[in-house]
Amino acid sequence: MPLVDIEVIEGVFDDAQKARMIEKVTNAMVEVEGEGMRGVTWVRVKEVRSGQWGIGGKTPSAADIRAMAGS
Repeated sequence: MPLVDIEVIEGVFDDAQKARMIEKVTNAMVEVEGEGMRGVTWVRVKEVRSGQWGIGGKTPSAADIRAMAGS
């Protein structure tokens, strides 16, 4: 029974986007492992608060990430 964790920055993705991530990752796993595993394929989206992660030595905010994405 596979378990896939996706970590995202809190406040960047809305619920609909997170649902699409779950659907698409589930579909990708089922493509590899077979349709019979769909019902037991877990996908969790975990949000990490701003200031609790960094890249390149900096701790960007959710607004910084949204700006980079052009949202």
